[in-house]
Amino acid sequence: MTSGERAVVELTAVRKEYRDSVALDGVSLEIRAGEAVAVMGPSGSGKSTLLNMVAGLDRPTSGSVVVNGEDLGRLGEAGLALFRRRRIGMIFQFFNLLDDLPALDNVALAAQLTGTPAARARKRALELLDELGIADRRNTYPAQLSGGERQRVAVARALVNRPALLLADEPTGALDSRSGEQVMDLLLDLNQIGQTLLLVTHDERLATRCANRLVEVVDGRITREHSLERTP
Repeated sequence: MTSGERAVVELTAVRKEYRDSVALDGVSLEIRAGEAVAVMGPSGSGKSTLLNMVAGLDRPTSGSVVVNGEDLGRLGEAGLALFRRRRIGMIFQFFNLLDDLPALDNVALAAQLTGTPAARARKRALELLDELGIADRRNTYPAQLSGGERQRVAVARALVNRPALLLADEPTGALDSRSGEQVMDLLLDLNQIGQTLLLVTHDERLATRCANRLVEVVDGRITREHSLERTP
């Protein structure tokens, strides 16, 4: 790591055991500020478990997970929940929006849960929806949005608290080709203005379009890491 670059993610010898299997077997990984890292591998390789470790959604059997300078192993469940809300943005394959709230409220709620006053949260949410090109859909409920629009709302929600790290779990997996391309462009744009990204994907196009480093995981171990030349 060169001078001036800080580590946003530091996994050290992380092992995760379940009753009859080992999901991660001594994984060490560092992600620097401003990087976009894609994690790829076959189904069951440990990709999602790795993402869950970084998000503080699961705890390692051994080893340490440090995110944005915070040792997640030292936090209780309430502390982890607050840390996720404030410092980590998460994008999911199936959006995970609240069906009974319009787009603006889906985004604003994430800010309000960290203690941001409602008016300020709504102002920030509207700014993000505008930046993402869907401010005109702010009063529309998820069921009336296209897949690409729903994912943009999900991205706005993930960004509303200005996270140190944006995690994306198969962010184009439920989208058609056109919507998937739009989300790829969006993630690339975010990284190019400095947002640190960790992507888990089966989509090689997403990795080569949006990431500058590829981490390959097989049977719970990192088998290869290499830099990527982004494709246009």
